[in-house]
Amino acid sequence: EVVGDLPVLSHGFYGIIPSSLKLASREDKALCPAVSALADTKGYKKLLFRTFSSTPASTVVSYEQLKELLVGRKAVVIDVREPWELREYGFIPGSINVPLAQVNTALQLGPEDFKEKYGGELPHQTDNVVFTCLAGIRSKTALNTAITLGYKDVRHYSGGWQDWVKHEQHNQ
Repeated sequence: EVVGDLPVLSHGFYGIIPSSLKLASREDKALCPAVSALADTKGYKKLLFRTFSSTPASTVVSYEQLKELLVGRKAVVIDVREPWELREYGFIPGSINVPLAQVNTALQLGPEDFKEKYGGELPHQTDNVVFTCLAGIRSKTALNTAITLGYKDVRHYSGGWQDWVKHEQHNQ
């Protein structure tokens, strides 16, 4: 793909900086592998950057996929909303409530402590884990936290509670 005369990497972005900047010299490129290309054109250096992400390619779960995972008990579903939100709006049956601010600490607890505090089984780093929230913002943050802690099969329900309710009401 090309934007203007700048090729765009499939998982990257492009940028243009004044040629006078001493960024992305051969030495800088060796120190910063994110710079993947450099061209000097009409007083501007065009830089192509590769973005690096530890997030797996397919991290989003649809309503239908989540429903199937819950019915088959094939995933640990963690709702990262605050407890008052679950009391006021409701929750996805089978989910465990771990508020976003506690996800990092919670996923590092021992199994007994996790079960005592959150009322569910602590997922193993190889378990299928799905995070959910109200609308997909906090669940994405929780997903990234879990990845940094070494969890391998983590996804998030990007529609969150709002999407769940819409589908559940439609199906009744």
